[in-house]
Amino acid sequence: MTNPFKKFRIDSLFFRSFFVLIVVVLACIAWTSYNISSKALVKTTSHYQQQLLDELNNEISTRLTLIEQISLSTSRDNELIRLLRNLQDEFDRHRQADNVHNAMANLTYSIPLIQGIDLYMERPFRQEENSYIQFWDMRDITREGWDAHLAKNDYAWIGEHDIPSFQGYVPVISFGRKILFNDTLVGVVVIHVKAKEIRALLSGHSAESNRIMTDSNGREFVKIGESLDQLELSQWVNMKTEQSGFVHIRGNSELEDSLLVYSKLGNSSWTLVEMTSWNQIIADSLHLAEVIVIIGIAAVILVLLLTLYLSRQFTKPINMLVSAMSTYSIGGKNMQLPRDYENEFGYLFAGYRKQNERIEELYMSLERRYEQQRKAEIEALQANINPHFLYNMLDQLNWMAIEAGHDELSRILELMGRMFRIGLSNGDSFITIEKELEHIRCYLEIQQIRWGDGLSYSIEAPSDVLELYIPKLTLQPFVENSIVHGFNARLTGNVQIRVSCIGNLLRIMIDDDGIGLRQVGENQKKRHTGGYGIRNVKERISGYFRDSYGVELSEREEGGTRVDICLPLLTEPPDNEP
Repeated sequence: MTNPFKKFRIDSLFFRSFFVLIVVVLACIAWTSYNISSKALVKTTSHYQQQLLDELNNEISTRLTLIEQISLSTSRDNELIRLLRNLQDEFDRHRQADNVHNAMANLTYSIPLIQGIDLYMERPFRQEENSYIQFWDMRDITREGWDAHLAKNDYAWIGEHDIPSFQGYVPVISFGRKILFNDTLVGVVVIHVKAKEIRALLSGHSAESNRIMTDSNGREFVKIGESLDQLELSQWVNMKTEQSGFVHIRGNSELEDSLLVYSKLGNSSWTLVEMTSWNQIIADSLHLAEVIVIIGIAAVILVLLLTLYLSRQFTKPINMLVSAMSTYSIGGKNMQLPRDYENEFGYLFAGYRKQNERIEELYMSLERRYEQQRKAEIEALQANINPHFLYNMLDQLNWMAIEAGHDELSRILELMGRMFRIGLSNGDSFITIEKELEHIRCYLEIQQIRWGDGLSYSIEAPSDVLELYIPKLTLQPFVENSIVHGFNARLTGNVQIRVSCIGNLLRIMIDDDGIGLRQVGENQKKRHTGGYGIRNVKERISGYFRDSYGVELSEREEGGTRVDICLPLLTEPPDNEP
């Protein structure tokens, strides 16, 4: 993955990074505040709704319990029971019926919650059609479906339904109780409760609530607003439990998200359920989140403006430095960087100016060195004229010696010419071993002309090493040292030269049977020119190959001196050849 700091512009990266960071932080803050506040609102709403439902449940249960107690006392009234047993004559029955009617009417008038009372009996009396007190035949009990409710119970409630009255049909909820005498059913009393009063109690002080009241079996009695039907309600609330609580209903295509709070008191068989729209509860949380988002957007805009300003302040000196670097030229009119920066940019500008000064100093130094090199080349070209001139002169002297009949002098001049030609080597510092050995043969042959039969030499070199390269004039100083110093004041001498390859090393050994190193050293104290050629060879080898190779001089056990030269195997001249 590519590092963005290596790919994108600093100002763009700086701006985008702050933008993404602030947006992420803002989203986290808005989402967190929304979650926390919505959970707190749901918890608070459910708590207060449950308290309110508990109070309403307690109040409604008290009212309905009163109705149950009234029905119980009515069912035990002796005069009512005598009426239902049909033991009197018709006159007494009419009188008792009037008394029962008046007693029930008094209950209806004294308790506003009661809409009316129905009495099912054998041989009922005719009453006004819209009277609050009605006497019905026992066979009519199936008309309202009471037989199904009282089949297994002595009393039961029936949900909201309409009954006729002076004001027309009015909604009521009814409570019916069997009237028994010696375990024999003699009648049924039904008390009708005004559904309007129960709804008023159920709504409390809120006219827009969605509440429903059910019995222990989950049957709906009274509801206000839009509520769940019985099947849906049983999916969320267990009506047989004796605990209150709340549940979050997840919405679908037919129902939106809602909070369902239910109240179930331990001493009551009624359950009150209230359903509130989830969006209505969390509306304040959404509003808070919107406010946070608006404030965040304003903060993002301000921060982005500040970021844009800061990024430009950061990139401005960098762009100035880049522009100065791209237009810089030695000796030209260059861009001047400001000197009023005292922070890291000031240090950067100061370093750049110092670097330019050093570049200019280096350039001046190179110009001086180039001028010196040019002069040295001219001097070297001039110096090359003298060896070529000397070589030509030797060639002319050689022809003169041949014409004069001086054969030895002619041979010496010929050998010296060949030595000069190899020594020049077109200015090369490295030559093949073959040429180096040819050079030393010429030198030894000149010395043999001088010594006669007193000087002998031998050269051993396998053919596979002749094409290798070594620094030129490496052997001549050592051979010259052997003849000049080792054979000093002697009439005979022998020099042996052996060239061999050992691994990655080229080894050249020069042996002589001269006076040895110790006496040579004593003689050299008197000679100021002695040892210069050997020191020159050692320094050249050290300069070319560092300390990995070199020259070692030692005393031979049988007398004389041994020179051991170690060089690398070079199949071609090195790249660092001057």
